[in-house]
Amino acid sequence: VQLQASGGGLVQPGGSLRLSCAASGFTVARASMGWYRQAPGRERELVASMSKSGAKNYGDFVKGRFAISQDNAKNTLILQMNSLEPEDTAVYSCNRGGIDWRGRYYSGVDWGQGTLVTVSS
Repeated sequence: VQLQASGGGLVQPGGSLRLSCAASGFTVARASMGWYRQAPGRERELVASMSKSGAKNYGDFVKGRFAISQDNAKNTLILQMNSLEPEDTAVYSCNRGGIDWRGRYYSGVDWGQGTLVTVSS
């Protein structure tokens, strides 16, 4: 299993980025997956998750700005980020995990290497 995240970079506040997580060794459409982020000096936090049934959940801080999706033709997980703020600056990583009995995403052992997003003017 491999996960390869890409799409990060430097963007001005209010801008957009599209992150991709290319998967190999399994089928994204049959997996529960999530995007996490970790800013310097802060704990890693869940940004968005998508279950194998297509249910999507977002961190409270997203406030409708991000969208998680799948590109099944490319076996890729996508995170579209709009209206970016300086507080969104972090390393973003993708993960294959699962959904517990409460409907909450939990991380698994398969991680991508992370892609840096910097929001600054």
